[in-house]
Amino acid sequence: MRCCNEMRGSRTDTLLPQPPCALFEGASLFLDFDGTLVTIAPTPDAVIVDAALLALLARLRARLDGRLVLVSGRSLADLRALLGSWNGLTAGSHGLELSDAPAETPPRDVAALLADELAVLKAQHPGVLVEEKSHGLALHYRQAPAAEELCHRLGELAAARTGWTVQPGKMVVELRPAGADKGMALRYYMARPDFAGTRPVMMGDDLTDEPAFEAAQALGGAGILVGERETAARYALADVAAVRAWLTEAAA
Repeated sequence: MRCCNEMRGSRTDTLLPQPPCALFEGASLFLDFDGTLVTIAPTPDAVIVDAALLALLARLRARLDGRLVLVSGRSLADLRALLGSWNGLTAGSHGLELSDAPAETPPRDVAALLADELAVLKAQHPGVLVEEKSHGLALHYRQAPAAEELCHRLGELAAARTGWTVQPGKMVVELRPAGADKGMALRYYMARPDFAGTRPVMMGDDLTDEPAFEAAQALGGAGILVGERETAARYALADVAAVRAWLTEAAA
């Protein structure tokens, strides 16, 4: 198999090295969705899940004897609607929803609690998208960059009222119950007997992936950042295209 570090189109300007193909061997693979497997779209429901991605996920899952987990901030219902035929392991809502575990009772309706403030936000910045999730709330300001400060202020206000955690991301401010993160999901799956003795590898692009990078490395594995920024990850790939190329080569 050709070394992934020599693949055409996989260069990145980050100071981190590209992941070696050997990292895939004996691994349990954890993959973020938006910005990692699919290009981030103007709105969450506008992402494109193509047949090639579904086929790649199926090959990866078979190659790893089922040790492939999609780990996302999206709800399980949202991921299932987008991924269609995918029936592998999935952690949604930053680990609060697990496809192989009983669903937790959804927490309080934060959108209702913040109805007045959200109405003001939307009136001042119509481009802001308020995404209500099964276990959270996200304020997307990708189409209204001037609303960034107000979205962060509203996030802090909501956290003070609810005790939830504010999670900044790429052009988004997200609220979620305290104590939930992608690292929690990774540790849950690594404790399963069928994952025992393997090396966790987490791949993601956003700040929400940092706890999973840290958890993977604490368990003897590694994180792979998609993009370039300060990170706990040991390796990096430039973008979604580079991710797909690396996964395709590694699973060959």
